[in-house]
Amino acid sequence: MIDWFGFLTVGLTTLIGAGFVVAMYSLGVRFTAVSGDDHGRVNHAAKWGAYVCFGFCVLAVTAGIILIVPALSSAAEKILGNIF
Repeated sequence: MIDWFGFLTVGLTTLIGAGFVVAMYSLGVRFTAVSGDDHGRVNHAAKWGAYVCFGFCVLAVTAGIILIVPALSSAAEKILGNIF
């Protein structure tokens, strides 16, 4: 028998996660483009905003890989179990 609630949970999580990564990457690219638009001057706030957005992308992708790969999941569980 199919667990429809589990299927829906995985589908929604995938959709929200993919949307988050795409939105953060798009904002990072936009902030990178805006950071150099002032005729040679660098907008440091936009540059740091781009770094933060790209950092969120890296964190989301890393978390997804850790959740998918069983060896990494068990290692992360041991490490986080010792911390918390």
